Formats: sequence, C-alpha cells, structure tokens
Amino acid sequence: MTGLFPPLPEETRLFIQRLPRIIDEAFPLPGRFRAALPASVAELSRLLTSERKERGASYLGKPALLSAYLRYFLPWNIYRLSRLLSFLPLELKPHDAVNDLGTGPLTLAASLWISRPELRGIPLEFRCMDKTPAVLEAGKKFFAALSANTIGGCAWSVRCIRGEIKSKGGLSVEIKGKSAALSAAVNIYNELFWGFSPMDRGGLGRFVEGQARLLSSLTENAGSILVVEPGIPRSGEFISLLRSALAKEGCVPLSPCTHPCACALPGGRKAGAGVKARWCHFAFGTEDAPEELHRLSAASKLPKERAVLSFILAGTASAECRTIPKGPAKIRVISDPFPVGGEWGRYGCCAQGLVLVTGSRKIMGRMPSGALEEIALDGRLDAKSGALLAAKGGAGN
Repeated sequence: MTGLFPPLPEETRLFIQRLPRIIDEAFPLPGRFRAALPASVAELSRLLTSERKERGASYLGKPALLSAYLRYFLPWNIYRLSRLLSFLPLELKPHDAVNDLGTGPLTLAASLWISRPELRGIPLEFRCMDKTPAVLEAGKKFFAALSANTIGGCAWSVRCIRGEIKSKGGLSVEIKGKSAALSAAVNIYNELFWGFSPMDRGGLGRFVEGQARLLSSLTENAGSILVVEPGIPRSGEFISLLRSALAKEGCVPLSPCTHPCACALPGGRKAGAGVKARWCHFAFGTEDAPEELHRLSAASKLPKERAVLSFILAGTASAECRTIPKGPAKIRVISDPFPVGGEWGRYGCCAQGLVLVTGSRKIMGRMPSGALEEIALDGRLDAKSGALLAAKGGAGN
C-alpha cells in the first residue's frame, strides 16, 4: 500500500515546527495587538467563507487582517501544502521556471523550500503573482527569513508580479520569460467559481475550459500543472471539470488519479435520494502541526484537527485508457470510513469507476485517505450508490 500523505520527513517536520517563530521574527507584533489576534483571525475567516461579498478587492492590505493571515492562514496553508508536496511526483531541473498564480505571501515557494530540500541548491526562477502589493512585500520578507543562513546563499530567484487571473480568461498582466516547467494555482480558483450558480454547470464548464487553456499556454510541453483548492464539494466539482479540460489540452492526470479514464467523482448535484454527495478530496490529521498554531486556532475558535484539500497534478506523461483488467484494481481511497450494513466501507476511485471498499472497521481505519490499494473487484454493484464492490480482508480483522 502507498499513500499520498505519509508522515512528514523529520527535517520537514522540524522546519514546520519553527514556522511560528520565523513569522514572529519577520513580522514582530507588539504585545498590545497580540490580544486582538484571535478576533482578527475569526474576522478574516468570516470574510473568506460566509461573507465573501463583504470583503474588498484588497482586503489583505489592512494591517490587522494581513497580520492574521500571516500568523494563522499562512502557516496552515504551508503545512497542508508541505504534506502534499513532500511526496508529489514533481520534476524540476536547474534553471526551470515556476509560475505561482495567486501566490499570496509566496506560499508555494515557501512550501517547496520546506518540503523538498533536494531542490534548495538548484537555481530556479519563481514568478509569483498576486493582486495585493502588501501581500507580495510580506511574502518577499517572509521567504528571505525562511531561506536565511543557507550555505552558499539562496539559489532561487523570486520575481513578484502584481496581477491576477481574470474570471473571463487570461491574466491581467503578462508573465514574461520562457514557459514554466511548473504552473501552479493554489487556493485561488475558489475565489472565482463562486460567481457561478450550483445549477449553472455549463457556465462553470466554459470557465474551466478557459482556465485549462490558460494554464497550458503558460507551461512548457514537458511541464506540469498543479491546482490545489480547499476540500469542499464545489472545489471537487471544479477539479473534476478541470481534469477533463486539461486532458483536452494534452495534459493527463498524474496525481491523485491512478488512471486517465473518466472521473468517478465529478461532484455537483448528481447524488440520488438517500446518497450523500461525493467529491474527490483528501483529509489527514494535524498532530504534527506547531503547538503555537494549534493554540491560536483554539483561541480563534477555529480548531483544525484535520486538514482537507482537493487537487490535481497533470502533465504530458503518456497514458491511455485500458480495458478493465482481470487482476486486482488499483484503488485510490478517498472518503472517511462509514458503516455499511454489518461492515464498514470507504469510497475510492479506479480505472473502472467508483468503488466501495468494504471490510471490518479495523481494516478500514488502517487505510488512510489517499491510500493506494490493489483489491480484486467481485463483479457486484452497491445497490445504494451504484459503486463497484471490493472486499478488503486480512489478518486481525
């Protein structure tokens, strides 16, 4: 069994533990303002979720909200991204370019620096785009603190670009230079797709196709595209549509998908009566996140026992849909465990479609979200969901 989110390497874990101290040293916060920090974090969370319409275009330009972002959302985003990037099949070589669209305070560059130590000595060019100057300035300061004391100096060059992805397609500013080996958009599309009604799947589809063309145009032929969003149902629907649109541009899914066949978890409003909506998302525990971050989260009444995300990594690796194999299916485990009759089950995805893996509660608990299992399909379908059935047995069940 292999998974997407195994435990962090010790070096990465220790680096993440130091994040609150690095942020405090880069952005000192007077004691008289520290007491108001939890309230600012809660206010920013409200603006980012339930009260999106209330926030202005440059809401992070406000000092209190920017401070809350840097001390709460930035480290949580880095933690979440580092868990993903540590084992993601990314291939970057000397003098490659990386596009980070909607970077915030250089979150992607910081997460790669923390999670992929083998890249630190390789000269890479990062083009980091965001619409808020104060955020870009904070990002440069933060990354300088993060990469300080590097033997031989930091090999990466970082170019900050004031601009944004336009909802009708394209960018508000040109990214000059050669095509990127990696084009990434992290936590940016969820600010754009809320303009589409949940019923307007056609409008959302056209928007996604335009974004797939944009991402492909910015990326070299042998490069890859990474999009990461919060693990909510709308994000799952967006990622599924983007997966299909990228395939039309010649980019096949590399992760988390085990196949280039049709998406088995398209999200949207397709669940039948009595069947919960299903979308592709992954969750993992946050036990190894910094204790200071957990304390701030609790004080802000936003505790995070789990981190959740939806993502797609796509590239030009050759892959073709194959006929249904007779042997065991490669199943990517996705959902949390839930009771199924006298057993327990978890939804997963494979080339043959949606799968319901069943077994004892103990066995289901040993298969974390993102695990890759090889289990024979028994030819039956689940009467409630229509999913293919696969029984997982073993010693100690």
